[in-house]
Amino acid sequence: MAAASSATSVHDFTVKVRPALPSPPSVSVFISHAARSPARLAPDSEIALGVLDLRFACSGGPSCGFLRRSGGFRLPNRLNSLTGSSFSLISGRREDSSGKDVDLSVYKGKVLLIVNVASQCGLTNSNYTELSQLYPKYKDQGFEILAFPCNQFGGQEPGTNDEIVQFACTRFKAEYPIFDKVDVNGNNVSPLYKFLKSSKGGLFGDSIKWNFSKFLVDKEGHVVDRYAPTTSPLSIEKDIKKLLGSS
Repeated sequence: MAAASSATSVHDFTVKVRPALPSPPSVSVFISHAARSPARLAPDSEIALGVLDLRFACSGGPSCGFLRRSGGFRLPNRLNSLTGSSFSLISGRREDSSGKDVDLSVYKGKVLLIVNVASQCGLTNSNYTELSQLYPKYKDQGFEILAFPCNQFGGQEPGTNDEIVQFACTRFKAEYPIFDKVDVNGNNVSPLYKFLKSSKGGLFGDSIKWNFSKFLVDKEGHVVDRYAPTTSPLSIEKDIKKLLGSS
């Protein structure tokens, strides 16, 4: 992992991502239609793997489904009502669910919102809800949310990485990357967070104060702003649009 002292941008770091949410596509899922031959999902499909299920969204519409480890498969009612048909799983392949290293340089050219998340915080519902509203609005314009679970504040993220992903996916329909649990303060602080804090300290000081602190990063990987845990994601929208160059 890159040393914080030599880092010049967020892109200098390597972190471990859960393959439960979109990372470089590595999963092939095949579905069949009752009246058609088997069809493969589009190459740019957004694919998410969880400890219990596989969730995917086809690029052509708001379709998603769940692949159970036992082999069962279901699609939500909204998709069945749109297609008027049922689908069945033919075969699937996925990577090991133990996590994989991701070089953050893959996000060069994208605007990033980096957030330390927790599942049992008083801010959980509002933040996760608004993050899931922001992401689909701007992801096609080069926007990414990077979520880092952390259990350092009141022990409010006690679950395993897979449990955390399952919670975010099922309850809040999160479709952005959720990384391995990290420390954001203390002796074992993640080098990425050491860099983020050194880049934007100011009134916030040298520590993260609570869950859902937010860092906004430009396309070159530079930290341009930092927001308090109580700052709602939707209130940051204007700053995101400015960095994206959208009107």
